[in-house]
Amino acid sequence: MSAQRRPGPRVVEIIAACLLIASTSSLRADDWPQWRGNGRLAVWNETGLVDRFPETGLKITWRVPVNAGYSGPAVAGGRVFVTDARRTSGSRVVERILVLDERSGKTVWSKEWDANYSGLEMTFALGPRATPTVDGDLVYVLGAMGNLFALNVKDGSVAWQKNFVDDFDATIPSWGATAAPLVDGDRLITLVGGEPDAKVIAFNKRTGAELWRALSSDWEPGYGQPIIVEAGGTRQLMIWHPTAISSLDPSTGRVFWEIPFQVDLGITVPTLVQSGPLLLATTFYNGARMLKLDADKPAATVLWRGDSFSPHSIISTPIVQGDYIYGMSQGQLQCWEVATGKQVWRTRDLIPGRTTPFATAFFVRNGDRYFINTERGDLVIARLSPEGYKEISRTHLIEPTHPYAREPQGTVHWSHPAYANRHVIVRNDKEILRASLAQD
Repeated sequence: MSAQRRPGPRVVEIIAACLLIASTSSLRADDWPQWRGNGRLAVWNETGLVDRFPETGLKITWRVPVNAGYSGPAVAGGRVFVTDARRTSGSRVVERILVLDERSGKTVWSKEWDANYSGLEMTFALGPRATPTVDGDLVYVLGAMGNLFALNVKDGSVAWQKNFVDDFDATIPSWGATAAPLVDGDRLITLVGGEPDAKVIAFNKRTGAELWRALSSDWEPGYGQPIIVEAGGTRQLMIWHPTAISSLDPSTGRVFWEIPFQVDLGITVPTLVQSGPLLLATTFYNGARMLKLDADKPAATVLWRGDSFSPHSIISTPIVQGDYIYGMSQGQLQCWEVATGKQVWRTRDLIPGRTTPFATAFFVRNGDRYFINTERGDLVIARLSPEGYKEISRTHLIEPTHPYAREPQGTVHWSHPAYANRHVIVRNDKEILRASLAQD
């Protein structure tokens, strides 16, 4: 019998490559194409991520200068989309969308437009609020004064555009237009606040043609993000505005039901949270409402109304995990019972030393843990349970730069990050950066 031949170097390389592919095939990578990621759920399903942060901090793959703004980045198709603004004189600004190569941070293209922030609450009139929404070959961008653009992802050319004030007689609310456009099938659903009866408008996402309009604009549209849920055997478009939570048919704009909820100063900022048959809304001045969605038809009832110990969030969207709610309220991380709204525990350990009731953090679930970005610019890995807050790891990620916050302890960071392709992408008013969260 002849001796067995040993594989040559090239064969060894091929075998090694196949083994590497096999070992990583179970790893999952995701884009972050809109506000709070896929489905607007703030759930990140990627694997192969760090268990703890390195003592020396995260590896920053790139940093790019940007101007001021609150909008979080979106990540899709190897590109990062972010909006900002630079002041030219008085209340006049130039708003911009900046598109970067995801791996290198190099500019792919940008587009600017003029805006006048007169009429906004000037303390917070720094830049755009709404996160870009990426859908295939188009990205939808909304400026603080109601300039809506559908731009070609490839080069930034304009597919169509609208101006809420000029085209729909809208009045921009005090803190600007904030609701990121929502893609649903062939529709682009937007919170406009136009006349007549155009609080919400659906456009053909490719042409900009108006498909339907809904809800009276006898009161401002507020600042909530539209979401779509499935309940009672029906897809329902949820619009939380300062007088009610409204359920619409996303195909026609027909109102299914409304639950009155009067919100002071129109501050409907946290996104509605669905958990099975339940829907949670919370606001700083008026507490929370937990709705029970009907199992058989589009309808809802109020399960409970929050008291002074229920969720009172001004910016941060709470999370529902099993039978408990976790989130920021009165400046502290707190836990409540889903069934009753009763407080279970509270702690200041997430943002130590912060005594202001406005303290904010952004929560993204990854498996049985959470990545939490605090307004101090820290990134935290933690587990949350009815027994308490368990911090696993913490690192400082970005500087808080907001110069006008009503905070006795200094500036804040109020921009929701994106989590995509084993990285976190986050911006402040001076830079946007991409940091690796991949396991070594």
